[in-house]
Amino acid sequence: MFRFANPNRFMNWSGKLLPWCAAATAILLIVGTYLALFVAPPDYQQGEAVRIMYVHVPAAWMASFVYGVMAASSAVALIWRHPVADIAAQQSAPLGAGFTLLCLVSGSLWGEPMWGTWWVWDARLTSVLVLFFLYLGYIALVNAFDEPTRGARAGAILALVGVVNLPIIKFSVDWWNTLHQPASVFRIGAPTIAASMLWPLLIMAVGFTLFYVTLLLVRMRSALMAAKLRALRLQEFQAA
Repeated sequence: MFRFANPNRFMNWSGKLLPWCAAATAILLIVGTYLALFVAPPDYQQGEAVRIMYVHVPAAWMASFVYGVMAASSAVALIWRHPVADIAAQQSAPLGAGFTLLCLVSGSLWGEPMWGTWWVWDARLTSVLVLFFLYLGYIALVNAFDEPTRGARAGAILALVGVVNLPIIKFSVDWWNTLHQPASVFRIGAPTIAASMLWPLLIMAVGFTLFYVTLLLVRMRSALMAAKLRALRLQEFQAA
């Protein structure tokens, strides 16, 4: 792990990895979208509206996954003063917020024809909304200080405190009598979803994951280059 604390080393290997991630992302999302729209059958109860699932479910997975990455990176940055981990956490936050917003919007689009309402204060929906606010709070807190290190430290603490919301999101449908359906893929025993729908869903989920990795690498590389440029300008200013 400490090998990648060196920004130059990170820039080297990420530059090699980025084209492969981008290509794999494009292929998986194209294939997954085709299978979801034209190959997967409509649901016997939901009809064609079930196709929203192929965006909503991967977005929901990524909303929690990205927050987990952000929290883990924050812990590494706090404990070991890992500079690249700090950047990974900060650059993950807007991406996670985007996935969470997509999850909420797509869920509302599905809920209106299925439940007859755009929104209910269901335990799952409410906990995901809290997750969205945690992302926004992290972004605001990191940028609220004139000294970047203080903002990074405060944001890292908030990210770690917010981890308690992840198991609530996961198990809310089991702990409370909620309107949201229980898990159908990641559950004890075999998935309850048909294979004709499961495979497009899994392909889209992997595509979303690689999409996040691709964007994260681009954002981290941009942040490191911007930091290097600021350091060079500061040296020139001090030398003048």
